Amino acid sequence: MRKLFFILLLAGISGAGWAQYKPVSNAPAVKAQFAAAAQKINSIASDFIQVKNLSMLSEKVTSKGKFYFRKNNLLRMEYVTPYRYLMVINGTKVSIKDGQKTNRMSAGSSKMFQQANQLMMDCAKGTVFDNPSFSVKLLENGNTYLADMTPVTKEMKTLFRSVKVILQKTDFLVSQVQMVDNRGDQTIITYSGQQLNTNLPDALFTTR
Repeated sequence: MRKLFFILLLAGISGAGWAQYKPVSNAPAVKAQFAAAAQKINSIASDFIQVKNLSMLSEKVTSKGKFYFRKNNLLRMEYVTPYRYLMVINGTKVSIKDGQKTNRMSAGSSKMFQQANQLMMDCAKGTVFDNPSFSVKLLENGNTYLADMTPVTKEMKTLFRSVKVILQKTDFLVSQVQMVDNRGDQTIITYSGQQLNTNLPDALFTTR
């Protein structure tokens, strides 16, 4: 189940890059702009690259795939290389396909799953700053905003030490998410080639 929680989130910056960020002078205004921009987005289709830095391995593990989001609460995250792995969320229904095995469950099956699911949807819907499972600091540099998120609930503390979400200033799209688990392992997902408000068929989000 730990693997599932870490792929739930819509990748990252190095520790050396954090020094480039400074606190935002008017955080409420930026949050309002982010929420307003997200309200105009009905769908997102993009490529992603995931890089995992595991403490037990000397080499990084890199995966690539496709990401799809459509209002309301429809999401598909499809890994295509080096292995095939598919997760689909349709409202409260979740389907996971790993190889030839498919598991179906409810997003409400556990409080931990609910909170991880909520974080992912918040990133796409523009409500990430209001997530009660995290304490959020908003920082900026010349081109991006950084939401530096520290877990405050027991469930999220079990999964993460920190989550960092990178937003582009030009369009407020989430371009990167960095997650560090409580063992120090790092997962970085980078989104590219985002296409907004295209027609995404229902078949992409079926959980049957």
